[in-house]
Amino acid sequence: MKRLRPLIIVANLVLVLAFFAWSVKSKEQLLTDSPLVLLRLAPVDPRSLMQGDYMQLNYSLTDTVRRLQKRFDMGGQQVNGGYVIVTLGDSGIARLRRFQSSLSPLSVDEIPIRFWQTGWQVRIGAESYFFQEGQAEKYSGAAFGALRVSRTGESVLVGLADSSAQLIK
Repeated sequence: MKRLRPLIIVANLVLVLAFFAWSVKSKEQLLTDSPLVLLRLAPVDPRSLMQGDYMQLNYSLTDTVRRLQKRFDMGGQQVNGGYVIVTLGDSGIARLRRFQSSLSPLSVDEIPIRFWQTGWQVRIGAESYFFQEGQAEKYSGAAFGALRVSRTGESVLVGLADSSAQLIK
């Protein structure tokens, strides 16, 4: 058994590194191949002593989910998650179409955004945006979270946009 121990350790290390590489590659592909979706937000600007300046994001889409129902109900069944189906309006701003528990049905112009619910909180991905200390004023006018969203509903926050839907740089 002592002879196998180094082999097991190396095999585990290779598996972890392969999973990490696959994860990075899939996120890079999502960033390059997915449409940019702007979600309206209601930000709050806290400061973290350990992490620096950041903006806590509250998407109006999640407020809509909370307002419509305390728990997402699909066919009489309590579900803690699903997909918010949106279409892109002017300047890439998301417009709510419907909720559904699975990826299908989905038409060509619809984009699924995966969400999950824990208690009263509805989450769709990144809930905070970190920026360099002293840059808070630059982001104070943020009106949209800019996300890249895949056809499978995964999302990555890539920045913030102002009220005219222009990315803040």
